Amino acid sequence: MNSFNLSKLKEYIPSELPKVSLPRMPSFKMSGTELDDAETSHLDEQTADDSRQAAEAIAEDEPISMVLAEPKPIPAGPKSNLDLINECDNFPYHQKNTQLYLAYINTYYGLYVKDYPNTELGYILPSVAEVFRGLPDWKLDDAERSLTLITGTNDEERSRAVAATTKAMRATEHFEVLKGWRDELYPVYGPDRELLFSMERAASALFGIVTYGVHMTAYTMKAEDGEDEAMRLWVPRRAASKQTYGGMLDNTVAGGISTGESPFESLVREAQEEASLPEDIVRRDVKAVGTVTYFHIRDHRAGGETRLLQPEVQYVYDLEVAEDVVPKPSDDEVAGFELKTVDEVQQALRDGEFKPNCALVLLDFFIRHNVLTSEDPGYIEMVARLHRHLEFPTR
Repeated sequence: MNSFNLSKLKEYIPSELPKVSLPRMPSFKMSGTELDDAETSHLDEQTADDSRQAAEAIAEDEPISMVLAEPKPIPAGPKSNLDLINECDNFPYHQKNTQLYLAYINTYYGLYVKDYPNTELGYILPSVAEVFRGLPDWKLDDAERSLTLITGTNDEERSRAVAATTKAMRATEHFEVLKGWRDELYPVYGPDRELLFSMERAASALFGIVTYGVHMTAYTMKAEDGEDEAMRLWVPRRAASKQTYGGMLDNTVAGGISTGESPFESLVREAQEEASLPEDIVRRDVKAVGTVTYFHIRDHRAGGETRLLQPEVQYVYDLEVAEDVVPKPSDDEVAGFELKTVDEVQQALRDGEFKPNCALVLLDFFIRHNVLTSEDPGYIEMVARLHRHLEFPTR
């Protein structure tokens, strides 16, 4: 990321907010060095060095160099089912590599609100957290590596403070990810599933909060030439112009869940908006089949800054449709739909054509429909990894 102009950000803070003097922000440069097993042995020492270096840089206005692996797609040719999972659910597991996990935990800043000081709500890159130093409504603690929202005692007051800050951040045009501003609010929940605040969808990855979506697979069962019924799946291709994962394959219907919206109503809305599927058919025939959860470190395909964190919950649905029900694009986000056989979908998965989280939803679909079975390599890990326990409160 380029150095951030805090003075410019200050200009966009609304006049009714309390004013504070904003310090100079050091420029951050993120190393692209890959972390292999040999390097992870000294990560605790490296993290301490980074903290000392950060303190010195703030005093001397020098660049800070952090060592974090640049997230990259797994090369195609072909990808296994576990490769597809590893590409999406790529935040380290402490059970598998404790040192690597701690390196990430000790590098990112935890997000809190003042009324819940022991509840982490997300992880934030140091270069993003630095933007909040001295800003109204926020407290940045380098010793604790925490960013705390200190304004508000209810969701409305907190949401208003978050909105003022994120709109100011957008106005500076510093963060690429905010160029995809959606005017949609995403919820953030507390330890007892209470709504703590809401924030602009495009800003959610900057804060590393849990986000929620709905994904539906529409399919047909058709017999040909006297053979048994064969499954075919409706697969859309994302418009090449989309900011995120342009040109990749997607699930039949997929979208985010806004504050105050139930998963089912979100699905009905998205089915109409994205695929022109009749509301009565969706309400009557769709089946809720669980969730898929993962913790993703964003790479360049997500649009905007890399290394932003995205823990997500996807509510998953299946819809068997008749042959005369044909999804059609109703906006400019989908280039078109194609009816594919199971073999064609699996080949596209191996070739890395699907958006990473959509690949996980399809693996879950194939497990439930007995396309993937206990005879397939890595089956037990596959099933477990599709339902990751997230380390933050959820709805």
